[in-house]
Amino acid sequence: MNKITKKSFYSFLSLYLVSSFIFLTLAAYWFYSSQVAMEMNANFYKMNHIADKVSAEIIRAQMQHKSFTLKPLKGAAVALFDKNRKLLDGMIVQPIDFAKDYYMENSIFTLVSQRTAGHLGVQYVVVQSNECTKNVQKIKNKIAYAVIITAILIILIAIFLSYIFLKPIKEKMEEIENFVKDTTHELNTPITALMMSTSRIRSKKEYDEKIVKNISISTKQLYDIYASLSFLSFDAQSEAPQKLSFDVVIKEDIAYFEELLEKKNIKVTADLAKCEITITPTKAKMLINNLLSNAIKYSKPNTTITITTTADTFTIKDEGIGIEKEKLDVIFQRFVRANSYAGGFGVGLNIVDAIAKEYGYTINIVSQKNKGTEITLRFH
Repeated sequence: MNKITKKSFYSFLSLYLVSSFIFLTLAAYWFYSSQVAMEMNANFYKMNHIADKVSAEIIRAQMQHKSFTLKPLKGAAVALFDKNRKLLDGMIVQPIDFAKDYYMENSIFTLVSQRTAGHLGVQYVVVQSNECTKNVQKIKNKIAYAVIITAILIILIAIFLSYIFLKPIKEKMEEIENFVKDTTHELNTPITALMMSTSRIRSKKEYDEKIVKNISISTKQLYDIYASLSFLSFDAQSEAPQKLSFDVVIKEDIAYFEELLEKKNIKVTADLAKCEITITPTKAKMLINNLLSNAIKYSKPNTTITITTTADTFTIKDEGIGIEKEKLDVIFQRFVRANSYAGGFGVGLNIVDAIAKEYGYTINIVSQKNKGTEITLRFH
């Protein structure tokens, strides 16, 4: 990953993790609070039940004139006190505050009950227990383990989702990087030719037809690159569509590429019937420029390009290297190149496709590897 992709990855990951951990913390706190409240209520009712049970046994013993023996109870310490708060039976864990009915001190819960009403001389039944504190600690531990496991899962999911969500950005950044490299390469050829031709003119202090032709070809290549990049980046509806003769525009474009055709020794055969369509002049030239320049680019020397028009179709056929069958479905995507036979950005057919979709044209492409390609535009 490059710096921009890494920055996006870590930004998304941080945002996802922070929001997830905030939610997880709030959920854990709410669950912990509810569980503690439930545990404390349960502990209160449990201690009350113990006190009521002991009080009932004391009252029953007095009414039946029987002796009473306090039995030890599991999970709680029970003590009996007279009205002077003197210990009569049982045991206590820590000193008792008889002014309170139910309280916690030093992790020990204490309940003071006076339900015996003085029977058998018992005024207070005191129940003490730390079981609630132990249970609360168990709840803490369980929640802590659950939070840790959930946090690990969230981190793993966040990393996985970050890779999935940022994969298109990563691929697009790679396309842009390749596009910049291709642009540099494509611009280097005509610029170098212009510099060399200019240098030769200056050294000779005169010019010949070959030098001028090289300058003209290089200038047109630079203009075509500029036109393609401008269309991709700044395509504005500045021109209004108008009715024009597409066959006339084709003738002008063939003349435009004449020098390049001569340089590669490629012949163009044109059978142009009258073809009138409604389109902006710039986009009409973009259609032909991209299709014809592609045909020239991927044709071998000493071959023929055939162009035909009817009242509602335009067909261009070359005898070039052709396109592999499995790549026919992706050649109209931006920055996609079917092969590395010649330079290019992979934007020419994308521009053609965009213009065709804008005006409702249909494109049909037939190609055989090493035999050539035929592209037909149907305007109606």
